[in-house]
Amino acid sequence: MGTTGIITIIIVGVIIIWAVTVYNRLVHLRNVRKNAFANVDVILRKRYDLVPQLVATVKGYAAHEKTVLENVIKTRSAGLGASGDNEKIKAAENMHRELIRLCALSESYPDLKADRNFMHLQESLCEIEEDLVNVRSFFNMSTREYNDQVLSFPALIIAGRFGFHEEPMLEEQADMREELMKHPDIRF
Repeated sequence: MGTTGIITIIIVGVIIIWAVTVYNRLVHLRNVRKNAFANVDVILRKRYDLVPQLVATVKGYAAHEKTVLENVIKTRSAGLGASGDNEKIKAAENMHRELIRLCALSESYPDLKADRNFMHLQESLCEIEEDLVNVRSFFNMSTREYNDQVLSFPALIIAGRFGFHEEPMLEEQADMREELMKHPDIRF
């Protein structure tokens, strides 16, 4: 075997080592993202478990606000029935929107805001939402890192060949951002 053969073997070996390294990195990043989404899923489950209690408490005070309460229950059911990551992400965004509406509804009922059970449930919901913000942030960071690797050259060659593809972030929708950015109407 001559010099050309040795150089060819070295080049092929380097390419194989590079491909294996890139593949292993992609697998690692995908698993980190999956783990991060599992953490999001746990917090979403806590949120879904709290919603029926919150709705039941509000129902006593706001019986004629039936549509808002029904939407919250429907959204919860859709969230619990979501199967894939993308469906769960969409359901989480919808649940967030409905909970904002439910909390806005509570502003119309001063007696409700003074109710001890409602206050406890609202505090629990706030804690869950804070936890969700934290795990969403980690999930999005993991997704960004994964997507960066999948979309960057030359790793995208390996990514495309082995079925790695860009994954969605868990973000608030534009209309939800607008609602959250509005200043609350505080009256004394």
